[in-house]
Amino acid sequence: MPTVDDILEHIGEFNFFQKQTFFLLCLISVAFTPIYVGIVFLGFTPDHRCRSPGVAELSRRCGWSLAEELNYTVPGPGPEGQCLRYAVDWNQSSLGCLDPLAGLAANGSPLPLGPCDQGWVYDTPGSSIVTEFNLVCADSWMLDLFQSAVNVGFFIGSMSIGYIADRFGRKPCLLITILINASSGVLMAIAPNYTSMLIFRLIQGLVSKAGWLIGYILITEFVGLNYRRTVGIFYQVAFTVGLLVLAGVAYALPHWRWLQFTVTLPNFCFLLYYWCVPESPRWLISQNKNAKAMKIIKHIAKKNGKPLPGSLQSLRPDEEAGEKLNPSFLDLVRTPQIRKHTLILMYNWFTSSVLYQGLIMHMGLAGSNIYLDFFYSALVEFPAAFIIILTIDRIGRRYPWAMSNMVAGAACLASVFIPEDLFWLRVTAACLGRMGITVAYEMVCLVNAELYPTFIRNLGVLVCSSMCDIGGILTPFLVYRLTDIWHELPLAVFAVVGLIAGGLVLLLPETKGKTLPETIEEVENMQRSGKNKDKMIYIEVKKLDTPLN
Repeated sequence: MPTVDDILEHIGEFNFFQKQTFFLLCLISVAFTPIYVGIVFLGFTPDHRCRSPGVAELSRRCGWSLAEELNYTVPGPGPEGQCLRYAVDWNQSSLGCLDPLAGLAANGSPLPLGPCDQGWVYDTPGSSIVTEFNLVCADSWMLDLFQSAVNVGFFIGSMSIGYIADRFGRKPCLLITILINASSGVLMAIAPNYTSMLIFRLIQGLVSKAGWLIGYILITEFVGLNYRRTVGIFYQVAFTVGLLVLAGVAYALPHWRWLQFTVTLPNFCFLLYYWCVPESPRWLISQNKNAKAMKIIKHIAKKNGKPLPGSLQSLRPDEEAGEKLNPSFLDLVRTPQIRKHTLILMYNWFTSSVLYQGLIMHMGLAGSNIYLDFFYSALVEFPAAFIIILTIDRIGRRYPWAMSNMVAGAACLASVFIPEDLFWLRVTAACLGRMGITVAYEMVCLVNAELYPTFIRNLGVLVCSSMCDIGGILTPFLVYRLTDIWHELPLAVFAVVGLIAGGLVLLLPETKGKTLPETIEEVENMQRSGKNKDKMIYIEVKKLDTPLN
């Protein structure tokens, strides 16, 4: 009896139906971008200072420029000028226009400072959640919590989506996550306070990455075996397209509520996929719903303009049922090689997430044109996909993966020491770092499954990739708090983390040209077989024609 892959060889592995479905599902990947990295624009922190009653009137009466007003009325640059104000009544008539504070300090002693109890003034024409809810100074940690909440949602959602999609089907799960994601996104745009906004953002995290993963699963199950890796890579390229779109929309809509509403609204259109995207025939077969699966396969054949041979009218699962092995978390650390794979993969997932999100967040704090910086840094992600496609089957996985981590780490380290006036060199280093970590991120997605035996493969990918969301939870605190100490300190940390990740990758076996391992023994022998390959001695044995007796 034929499998789905056997049938796709006859009715088209990547023809009209698959291309149409691939395009539709890629739109989900594009729409996931604002949730994953939208903090750059939604949580933009502009220059700010304490609001002091009377300062605006005094400045108007004296005809001060903005620079003069800041010089006379703000304690100084940096955190002191942003979070403290002079404890002065600026409405008193005795204040002059030329150095108004000169006569208030007794014996030249410094004036007392007080907290910004009247709020803040922000130097921006637009708005963000920071400016609306005053997430600065003592409350700046609430911005970190906002981004961490969505990553907590990612973690919980991605941990549970495998079971839910296998239990209830890909299509209903996709539609439900789309509906919840769209609804919570709109509710977040109209949230009246920080707490409700945080709750809706957490809900978005719970379903948005899950929906993205279901889209990935669906498209890889619709195409033939020869196209599975390619569509997986370009599904992630669609995410990069979303970065470019987000930069343009954020530039056109500098107010966070309108931006959030605009990037959320298209998700409601994805509910139309109820009529456009069928259920996965592979999942239907696994649930013994062969009649429904065959109906969808005939629909695919019709769309592709290919006849379905009569000999392929019956189906069997892609994998015959054999000895049932129950995977355990202990299986990921029980044997030496699998334990090594697990620890290195977990660290690399963590590193990829921290560097990818961290570099984007740090760019938002650079103080230059955030929209152009975001756009240019997104452009360098496109070569990453082509680098992977050109190298993984020619050079292999290990060396390009290790090199990409090291390039990202070295670029971060170089950025620490490049002077501000060498702008072009700083941009070059930033682009190399972004491209390097993008290659590493996509490479760990591809290689993870190749380093585990069949019965714990899904569990291994699930556990290791969960470190990606743990990294996302920690990254906002890492970037925003370390930047308060020294602006380049996060880059120094990224450099160390990235260089270590590159070195650890070299300890993994090369998987190019190898079939997926089926048993623990095959995984344990992967490194050994690679080392002994060049030492193998071939002996030619000549068969005797005469009988021994």
